[in-house]
Amino acid sequence: MNRRRRYFLQLAAGVAALPVVSRPASAQAYPSRPVRIVVGFPPGSGVDVVARLMSPSLSERLGQPFVVENRPGAGSNIATEAVVRAAPDGYTLLWVGPPVAINATLYDKLNFNFLRDIAPVAGINREPNVMLVNPSFEARTVPAFIAYAKANPGKISMASVGNGSVSHVAGELFKMMAGVDMVHVPYRGSGPALTDLIGGRVQVLFTTTSASMPFIKSGQVRALGVGTATKVEALPDLPMVNEFVPGFEASNFYGVGAPRATPTDIIDRLNKEIGAILAEPRMKARLAELGATTLPLSPADFHKLVADETEKWAKVVKFSGARPD
Repeated sequence: MNRRRRYFLQLAAGVAALPVVSRPASAQAYPSRPVRIVVGFPPGSGVDVVARLMSPSLSERLGQPFVVENRPGAGSNIATEAVVRAAPDGYTLLWVGPPVAINATLYDKLNFNFLRDIAPVAGINREPNVMLVNPSFEARTVPAFIAYAKANPGKISMASVGNGSVSHVAGELFKMMAGVDMVHVPYRGSGPALTDLIGGRVQVLFTTTSASMPFIKSGQVRALGVGTATKVEALPDLPMVNEFVPGFEASNFYGVGAPRATPTDIIDRLNKEIGAILAEPRMKARLAELGATTLPLSPADFHKLVADETEKWAKVVKFSGARPD
């Protein structure tokens, strides 16, 4: 009897211990096959470039390929919905950027709620928007630009890289906060917008440092200010727009998300490895070349960032009446 009782006690103890053993094992075993990083924009875009900078380092640290998969369309909504519907096992990740915050208001009806349906994993980087003008434009500073715009309402053409893009809402935020009237001219991408700015067919453009840096350096466009709340290392002499328009902030943030219900231990593992990659000097230097800075955030802090950006851009979208293409 004592032997049988001892056997059952040992069996019960073994069963009770199983959950304790299995929880950390899932993170230790992850990943055991390739992981997809879904990007909602075409190959070669600024968004795609940083994703492809990160993927080899993730592959190296985690021992499995991290493969970038481009699913452009509908302002990144196609990519987001694909990840929302994917299995929550850590093998399908979403490259997250400002469109997820803008689209929540820009689109009347989405098949998902980003803040509810995507689990935040980590922040990656922040990239400022730069206020650019044609070199022949008479305003050489932000205050001079505002004065000219107020004296000539509706006569300045403001280019953007598309309706509802960060470039568009950054310009609309400037209009709203500076109290100026400009005519929005949407383009399909930064290339055509910059071409027409250089050609003098439009007068001002808010766009990213990665898209505009070569043109700033060559003198083909003039930068009046950066949209971040702090100065940019790659453009140390350029003032911040918020020095003249208090509270103005317009920048691109990037990070990683996963389907809701992805195990916490897998999210924590990814967050830890991404943080280690962002701390590497070579990654910091590469991002600095693009005018960007690292943005290592916990899942909770990344969620707060997206929530704050969603609230901020909702006001601007409503003010401007912006609609998707």
